[in-house]
Amino acid sequence: MSLADDAERLRDIALSVLSADLERGQRLRLRVGPLYADFSRQLVDVAALDTLLAVADHAELARFRRAFADGEPLNTTEGRAALHHSLRARADDVPEGSMRSAQAAATEASSRVQVWVRRLVDEGLGESQPVRDVVNVGIGGSDRGPRLLDAAIADPIHGPRLHFVSSIDAHRAADLIATLDPATTVVVLVSKSFHTEETLLNGRLFVDWLTAALGEAAMQRRVFAVTANVEAAQRFGVDGERCLPIWEWVGGRYSLWSAVGFSFALAHGIDTFRRLLDGAREMDRHFFSAPLAQNLPVLRGLIEHWNRVAREFRSRCVVPYDVRLTHLPAYLQQLEMESNGKSVRHDGVPVDLPTAPIIWGGVGTDAQHAFFQALHQGTQVVPVEFIGIIQPAHRHDAHHRVLLANLLAQSAALAYGDDTRDSDDPLAAHKHHGGNRPSTVILLDALTPEALGALLAMYEHSVFVEACLVGINPFDQWGVELGKRIAKDFLPALSSETAASTLDPVTQALIREIRSR
Repeated sequence: MSLADDAERLRDIALSVLSADLERGQRLRLRVGPLYADFSRQLVDVAALDTLLAVADHAELARFRRAFADGEPLNTTEGRAALHHSLRARADDVPEGSMRSAQAAATEASSRVQVWVRRLVDEGLGESQPVRDVVNVGIGGSDRGPRLLDAAIADPIHGPRLHFVSSIDAHRAADLIATLDPATTVVVLVSKSFHTEETLLNGRLFVDWLTAALGEAAMQRRVFAVTANVEAAQRFGVDGERCLPIWEWVGGRYSLWSAVGFSFALAHGIDTFRRLLDGAREMDRHFFSAPLAQNLPVLRGLIEHWNRVAREFRSRCVVPYDVRLTHLPAYLQQLEMESNGKSVRHDGVPVDLPTAPIIWGGVGTDAQHAFFQALHQGTQVVPVEFIGIIQPAHRHDAHHRVLLANLLAQSAALAYGDDTRDSDDPLAAHKHHGGNRPSTVILLDALTPEALGALLAMYEHSVFVEACLVGINPFDQWGVELGKRIAKDFLPALSSETAASTLDPVTQALIREIRSR
């Protein structure tokens, strides 16, 4: 039986019928630590799940999982391993070889982060100046991970305020600078290569601002870099002692576990950051050891593969029912679409299966009042991933019960609909909800650092599973390079008629319009 055969067999079977299968329900619900995942409202039955596991066997998922755990160079196009899980590992978790050396390097870097966090908290910036504001300057994984963490974690530590500057659009940096006191501000420049154009341009604004206000020596006490290119950071003006390491074997979208989390640790405390790593470590241990059929990241990856390949759904909507997870959809956009948005296999042969879906979403009941109309009655079926928090961080129980009731109701409504077609109501056709629209519900006991770490590690490993099933490399991102290279060619044309004359007609017309204003 193939996935296509299973999909055809299930095409007219309602979720209400599938949900009555008790064995199916048991296999599609799984708890790992503080996470509980329910996939029973996906359009899959036990037989189809067995087919998916056979697909995983054919793709040698277990072998690739072991190679990933052992630190083998799975990033074939760049000739390196993907060792980001070593950032949250302990020495006795990893085998000898590249994983052991990576874990040791991560431990040393973590110690440096701890020293600087405690020094800045205890001693401030000199001359009795405490750290009141921290500005994280970075883009992509250097921004989305720390930004998500900062919004998600509510803790009793009243540390500095944390701000983020990512876009090349200078409005954000200029507006932020106008609100800050240079004497009490720390700036963290995050760029693995230290060649990232957006980060360097924004970083120059902050370095020049601090230097003009306080002098070069005081500026250097306030500027840190997280980079693999210390020499470039020093040429930029960053003190070498304030350069924290990152390595080529850590991709940006997997980097929040490294010193990229420095700004978060400074604002929320080093212990909070360590708890985040501990939660991710527990999910790593589960992923690398649990049988495939009882493995949460594997099960989720199989379901996503089913939706894309067998059901031909081309997007997924992520809706956390907690405002603290506002940035989760954007974080997952990069994690999934940059990792798996590929069209060729490891060996360069065109892939013959659909790869990454479009990831989009919103938050809770706000999303219900924005785009859920299309989810319920639109012509495109979009699987939805609901994320809920069982215990809130506030005491307003009535609010939280209503919030959770809405989460549960939306998942049920998508699945089972409401058949009003036989009603005498003249608007019955307009009010009809056909149902049979798949969704997943993921519940966290509470939004603790451990639970958030486990959730994000689960997503990382699911992305890896999906990549293995279609034979692509999830650890490179060649698709982001062409546009950046062309932008450098276009830049002179914005100020020179001669340079513009060599460009294509459409770009020339757009540049003429820009220059005319």
